[in-house]
Amino acid sequence: MNRFIMADASACIGCRTCEVACVVSHQEQQNSAAVTTADFVPRIRVIKEDSFTTATVCHQCEDAPCANVCPVQAIRRDRGHIFVTSSRCIGCKSCMLACPFGAMTVVASASGAQAIKCDLCWHREAGPACVEACPTSALQCVDATTVQRQRLYSQPF
Repeated sequence: MNRFIMADASACIGCRTCEVACVVSHQEQQNSAAVTTADFVPRIRVIKEDSFTTATVCHQCEDAPCANVCPVQAIRRDRGHIFVTSSRCIGCKSCMLACPFGAMTVVASASGAQAIKCDLCWHREAGPACVEACPTSALQCVDATTVQRQRLYSQPF
């Protein structure tokens, strides 16, 4: 069953701590002092509107449109996560156009453009860095069963 990050707009204060935690988590040094504006490409984005702030991130779709349109099969599912294999990616941006959540980013580099997206921090035993760093606990890593349970508990009797 897919896990994904769910944001609670009523708890999000728009501080962008989740974005910083994400960027640092995906750096080799994992040091916030080493982050430059050129390196600041979070896989989660805070959205600020007039009346609310929230975060948007990959939903790890069961039938992932990004993976379905990739002409070189650089996007694949493994252990319930959708991954981008950087060495296969040709930077064509098809995945960006297909993603209904705007969760794909294509970043230009000296070696060519590469697609990146949330990978639920698969490299961290503690789980997604953004969830751990959120000062208001507005982010949760959940699965469909958890969401269904939360909906049932929130409905009036």
